[in-house]
Formats: sequence, C-alpha cells, structure tokens
Amino acid sequence: MWLRTLGLIIICTFSLLMAPLAAKAQPPGKRWRIGYLSPYHPASPIDVARFEAFRRGLLEFGYVEGQNILIEYRSSEGKDHQFFDLAVELVRLKVDVIVTGGSTPATVAAKNVTKTIPIVFGVTADPVGTGLVASLARPGGNVTGLSLLSPELGGKRLELLKEAGLPLSRVAVLFNPANPAFEPQWKAMSAAGVALGIPLQPVEVRDATEFEDGFRAMARERVTALIGLQDPLFVSQRHQLVALAARTRLPMLSPWKEVTEAGGLMSYGANPSDLFRRAAGYVDKILKGAKPADLPVEQPMKFELVINLKTAEALGLTIPPTILFQAAEVIR
Repeated sequence: MWLRTLGLIIICTFSLLMAPLAAKAQPPGKRWRIGYLSPYHPASPIDVARFEAFRRGLLEFGYVEGQNILIEYRSSEGKDHQFFDLAVELVRLKVDVIVTGGSTPATVAAKNVTKTIPIVFGVTADPVGTGLVASLARPGGNVTGLSLLSPELGGKRLELLKEAGLPLSRVAVLFNPANPAFEPQWKAMSAAGVALGIPLQPVEVRDATEFEDGFRAMARERVTALIGLQDPLFVSQRHQLVALAARTRLPMLSPWKEVTEAGGLMSYGANPSDLFRRAAGYVDKILKGAKPADLPVEQPMKFELVINLKTAEALGLTIPPTILFQAAEVIR
C-alpha cells in the first residue's frame, strides 16, 4: 500500500513540475516553420554564437527543433546582394516567421519581399532611421525586433576615446555606404564630434578588398584613432581589420566585443547573443497570435565596455583607472 502511495506522490510532484512547461508547449502535431536569414558564413563563430542563442531562447518557450518547429537557415555569406533571393526562397517555403540575423540589409530585403509574413530582426542599428518601423513603440507593418541603439551610442564611444586620454587630433570613422544603417549613425556621431571638439574623418569601405585603401586614406589624413560603425562587415572581417590597425598603430574602438577580443583596443555596446536569445520571445508571441505592428521594438538596457590591455601596451598607451573601472571585461 505504501508503495502505491509513494508512487502517487511522485507522479503528482512530477506533474506539478512539468505544468509550466506544458503550458508553454504548442498544440500536438503543429510544427511551425521559421526562416532565419544570416549575413555571416554558417561556420563563423559570430553566427554560431548568435544562432545558438536564438535556439536556446526558443527552447525556453517550449519550441524544440524537429518536434514543433523547423528552422529554415539561409546565409548570404557576406554577400548582401543575395538577401533578396534568399528572402524570396523563404517566402516560397511558406515560413510562419522570418528572423534576420543582425543585418539591416537583410531585414530591408525581407520587408521588400513580403508585407504579410512577420519579420523579427535579431539586432539592428536604427530601425526607425532606416524606415524598418514607424516608431519603437508602435512599429506598424510586419516588422519588429531588437534595436542596438547605434546612433545614440556614437557620442558615448567618442567620449570613451577622449576619457582614455588618446590623441584625438582626427578620428577616422569607418563605414559601409551600402548599408542604409550608416546614415543615422554617421549623422549622430558627426553631431557628437562637433560637441566634443573632435574632428572626424569618414572613411568608406564596401567590402574587405577595400580595407587596404581605407587605411591608406587614413594615413593621408593623419588620423590618430579609429571607430567602426555598426556593420556585419567589420565584425566578420575583424582579424584583417585588427591587423591593419596594428600595422598602422591606430587605436580602434568598435561596437563589437569580438573585435576587441581579436586585438582591437576597446568596444562598447550591447551583447548581441543576449539580444538574439530575447528575439525568441518575439517569435513566441507572434506564433501565439500577436501582430508585429503591436509589439514595441525592444532596446538594450545593458551595455558592455571591453578593453584589451595587451593592445594598449603594444600601442604604448596607458588606460586610466577611471576607464578600467567602467569595464565589464579587461583582456590582459
């Protein structure tokens, strides 16, 4: 008798523990199809980290790949002109949601292809300034997601360079003119440069083959530091970018932690993997009936300053304790 009682207790306890998961689970037999559009090479550590963060987020909401969801992964492998055709392919597959993996051109292409399938951007530099949404609070249309607040952070990044005591007679701003997100970023940074008394030198590169020319232009203009705007090109090609900065002895500040880990001097921005994990929450709400037009664009609440002291030492720089104290991570 006591064995039967013990068994009932175990069954009841197990049922109570599983109840929250069951509540999140989808109807039996229903399998949602999610399109994932990435700007990076599938084997890139950048893409692997963000895609896995997104899948972990889906799992938190009870979505298990191969059971109640199917993810259709597509990558442009750094070739932005392919986004349109890839988006068309996802639409033909009749996906329920399209998630764009950290590229404004990818989101623009998806939006141009479909006005009905919901689109969630994992991260984007300036969704309002690039016309992806009407406003952060009321996106309108079929697009929503998470913003990196890139234009707003431009001034902060210049301030960090100044507080670090770097020579700032002229700061190069590296941008990709093919990315529509560069315009609002450059406008905001230009205003910040005027306010801080820091002359800026715009340097444009469209792909990695133009990096050498870009650094030659920096040498001609005698720039003393470098900031890269938010663009997948600059993080995917970070090793080449860091090598050129080291060769020309230019301290570089980036929006991406991965660039600093590769040898850049500093980075300041939100954690992309965290944002991609949270993007799964948008997918969950949409699959449960919410409309993208009614889901406010989420903004990051936490920003990370990462400093590479190895690079500072190689450049003969001493980072003040006041800056080091602000750092979430110091690479020694």
